[in-house]
Amino acid sequence: MRVLITGFDPFGGEKINPAWEAIKGIKDTIGDIEVIKLEIPTVFHRATEVIIEGAKACEPDVIIAVGQAGGRYDMTVERVAINIDDARIADNEGAQPIDVKIYEDGENAYFSNLPIKAMVEEMKKEGIPASVSNTAGTFVCNHVMYSIMYHIEKNKIAKKGGFIHVPYIPEQVVDKKNVPYMETSRITKALEAAIKAIGANEKDIKAVGGTEF
Repeated sequence: MRVLITGFDPFGGEKINPAWEAIKGIKDTIGDIEVIKLEIPTVFHRATEVIIEGAKACEPDVIIAVGQAGGRYDMTVERVAINIDDARIADNEGAQPIDVKIYEDGENAYFSNLPIKAMVEEMKKEGIPASVSNTAGTFVCNHVMYSIMYHIEKNKIAKKGGFIHVPYIPEQVVDKKNVPYMETSRITKALEAAIKAIGANEKDIKAVGGTEF
């Protein structure tokens, strides 16, 4: 199996992005899984173009995009992406789409077809807080997850795809009060556990992962 895993460059005034910092430390092989790493821009549409270019180059079975969710305390595996861009801030090229469909011919939403609950449970086995998330937001993270699933359906760029959000890392919260963070090495370990779970679970497990709100 070959996994393409992507992480964004810094955005929103941050000097680093924990997603890419953690991805850089992932092993190149996890069991019999080959891991290809790719940095992508925090830019609507261009991020998708870079992913498609990367997928054409390495022909992955799985694409996992990883992004920063400052304020979340745990690893969150996204369940669904919606067909809307509604940017609270501008992307790294100044674009700020509001209430714009990502693809006119796309579904209202696409669900990840990764074993998301198995991924969460494997991360927990490593002693790392993790949960299923039911919103990837409406910024570039959601845009990228939606686009990956759209192109898997329409253009077969991979067999499976999904998105993982990660917390801030310590360097980012030095001047932020009472903001959760996770060490980069633990995020890396969690991502490796998630990849391991993908390789071990063709179908997802039955486990409690819902929320009340």
